[in-house]
Amino acid sequence: MKARLALMSFLQFAVWGAYLTSMGTYLSRVGLGAQIGYFYSMQGVVALFMPALMGIVADRWIPAQKLLAGCHFISALFMTLAGCYGMSAGTSVDFVSLISLYAVALGFYMPTLALTNSVAYTALDKVKLDPVKAFPPIRVFGTVGFICSMLLVDVTGFQYSYMQYFTSAVFGLLMAGYSLTLPHCPVNRMKEKKSLADALGVRAFALFKQRKMAIFFIFCVMLGVCLQITNGFANPFLNSFASIPEYADAFGVRHANVLISLSQMSETFCLLLIPFALKRLGIKWVMLVAMFCWVLRFSLFGFGNPGSGLWMFILSMLVYGIAFDFFNISGSLFVNQETDISIRSSAQGLFFMMTNGLGATIGTFTAQKVVNCFVDFNSTAPQVEGWSTSWLIFAGYALVITVLFACIFKDKYNTNK
Repeated sequence: MKARLALMSFLQFAVWGAYLTSMGTYLSRVGLGAQIGYFYSMQGVVALFMPALMGIVADRWIPAQKLLAGCHFISALFMTLAGCYGMSAGTSVDFVSLISLYAVALGFYMPTLALTNSVAYTALDKVKLDPVKAFPPIRVFGTVGFICSMLLVDVTGFQYSYMQYFTSAVFGLLMAGYSLTLPHCPVNRMKEKKSLADALGVRAFALFKQRKMAIFFIFCVMLGVCLQITNGFANPFLNSFASIPEYADAFGVRHANVLISLSQMSETFCLLLIPFALKRLGIKWVMLVAMFCWVLRFSLFGFGNPGSGLWMFILSMLVYGIAFDFFNISGSLFVNQETDISIRSSAQGLFFMMTNGLGATIGTFTAQKVVNCFVDFNSTAPQVEGWSTSWLIFAGYALVITVLFACIFKDKYNTNK
């Protein structure tokens, strides 16, 4: 079972890794640099409703593994169309045309991130394995898949072109087929009379009635603001050093995706720390560590360079594993622990909506505004100072969130519950 779920996780994140960190560079090269934030915020827009909606469908009507297959197939189809449009348009890419195709592909991909969690938790329950201990090593293979996909588009040069969309589509089709072989996830077709809220599966929103869960979800939104900033802007930022002769041939500039892949490599180790960290520290301190690492992540980008400051970039990539995993994976496990099985998929969809939906949407829209204030994408002059200012503003925001969370959130995670 662990091997089957590991392959699921590998393919799931290989789909995402093909374009998530490199799309900003492609958009910059086709004249859409000032619109990068809109593409990344689209992930948040569709995550506001699609994961929760598909979670409801999985809870009530369609087994999660079959819905997972259908979502991946439709997503791969529209990602293929996005690649075809990019190929035909060349450097004259129309913003509305490309983002429309991309948005539909995302609309069906984003729910699969929560659905794979539901499939994994249900499958682990069937074989009597504790998700807190068994899931993180399985999720490691998702990070491996993301890294392999990133490196593939880097060594092939696809990170600079529409070919990254085709690469994502291929992995998506493979995942769609494989999903049909995954363990069956039961739906909750209750025969007794149900309220409208039960029928729609919105009981997961009742979690907001619990003070600790309400505060937790609010901070999920606030920290979710940070999630897509480096995904959208790290690659264009590193490529901007090419305009400076001193750094033009630096490895981190020529192979930005390889350097960024260190972030995902650090995840493979940090994922394995989650069971120990949750048991020893509890959810509050695990989240605080994640938040402080976001402060470090942005600060090191702000002060580093591909030359003498390369160590800052490398350290920034390494702390990303803690920043991302200690928030995303621990948060998912915490929600799973606090919810009844009848609303498990809905609750996972709600968590994802708060973080990668509302939080990421606010974050990427705001980040684009900040970057556009200090960075001129149409200029050939070096923009290092503007980028540095932007990263330090993001670091300041993360620091404020860290202090507020430390003062307000009081609950302690109980692994024996």
